[in-house]
Amino acid sequence: MLLLLAYTMEVTDKCDVYSFGVLAFEVLMGKHPGDLILTLHSSTAQNIMLKDALDQRLSPPSAQTTDEVILVAAIALACIRANPQSRPNMRDVYQKLSSHRLCTLEPFQTITLCHLNDLHS
Repeated sequence: MLLLLAYTMEVTDKCDVYSFGVLAFEVLMGKHPGDLILTLHSSTAQNIMLKDALDQRLSPPSAQTTDEVILVAAIALACIRANPQSRPNMRDVYQKLSSHRLCTLEPFQTITLCHLNDLHS
């Protein structure tokens, strides 16, 4: 959020959404996602596999939790979009988390971060 604030010099609800996205990725990754966020705003992000972005110290998600991991990662990606206007608001985030409606027919091992962007659009 401080980086965003440094660029815009304006605190908005989109800063809170951005912070939520950073925190969500920190939980998923087991570390601060700073390098990932920088990569996401470049063209190389299309090739990053979700499974590779997750905390490697943990076992891969079970079949029962895969959809939840995908949902949280997709929402987090939307929250850290470079353009604040294209980010969801916190009400949208809450509704998406509450509905648990994000299904993909792709096997978990093949999902890229670019694919998650397409799912959330």
